[in-house]
Amino acid sequence: MEDAIMYTENVRKQFGDVVALDGLDLVVPSHTVYGLLGPNGAGKSTTVRILATLTRPSSGRAVVAGFDVARDPADVRKVIGLAGQDASLDEELTGRENLRIFGRLSRLGSRGARRRADELLERFGLAHAGDRLVGTYSGGMRRRIHLIASLLRAPAVLLLDEPTTGLDAHSRVEVWESVRRLVADGTTVLLTTQCLEEVDRLASAVGVIDRGQLIAEGSPAQLKAQIGSHIDVVVESTDQLPRAMARLERLTGRCPEADGSRVVVSAVDRMPTLPLIVSELGAAGAVIRNVGIREPGLDDVFLTLTGKHIEPAEPAESPEAVW
Repeated sequence: MEDAIMYTENVRKQFGDVVALDGLDLVVPSHTVYGLLGPNGAGKSTTVRILATLTRPSSGRAVVAGFDVARDPADVRKVIGLAGQDASLDEELTGRENLRIFGRLSRLGSRGARRRADELLERFGLAHAGDRLVGTYSGGMRRRIHLIASLLRAPAVLLLDEPTTGLDAHSRVEVWESVRRLVADGTTVLLTTQCLEEVDRLASAVGVIDRGQLIAEGSPAQLKAQIGSHIDVVVESTDQLPRAMARLERLTGRCPEADGSRVVVSAVDRMPTLPLIVSELGAAGAVIRNVGIREPGLDDVFLTLTGKHIEPAEPAESPEAVW
């Protein structure tokens, strides 16, 4: 695991009779955004809490930047930043004052906290708003200030647990831009999210977790390629379905599914061109009303792997400590 800055080995976490993690093996390469996807209750937040030393694994091993989370928690905390769903800021103080307080709590000292707060406000394009009360900030600005607070000690690893939950589209983009700047500067980001667009835009590697286990891993493109594109055909009448389905199965090597006069089939290894599909169905005697090829999205990957649709994130006991 030479290129891994974080990894877990057969990590299990049990709360009474509830198994949150069931032998999780996770490897996060350095200088990347690693997106961790999964249904609600799959174990994503528990994974973050273990890597952040906020809870101990029941068994197995977790390592961050060379430090074992159970044996060396103080050393782990020195190299990580942590930001959850809620921006815990004092609304009656300015953004700059909030950051200076977090800096002093992070043992930067008064002078170091002032210098670091000013530097990060400038770097993330918030210097103009630094002296405004947080109570006047938009949701996106609050989340960015909270993100900055987790960076005061220049962590090698940043753990982001549902960082854009509840934000509008514009605020989400602001947070994404901030994350991109971090990775460009060498920070490794572990991102848990229910926002598939977020993973598609930010992550170079994705892990899908379900029932406490890693069930798939790869880049967004690799995961999409595993399930293939979908051919969607609507025929003139249902009596033409058998001919259309037989011809599509021959073309793709996959068994089509019918719904009314619509036929859908995935194509992974053998993707025929649209003209070939039209020609073959015509030769089979099927009259086509509509035909198309749909590229898969991460929602298709998620549904195929877990049998569930992605759901909006639920409020979590997301940790708000900042190191």
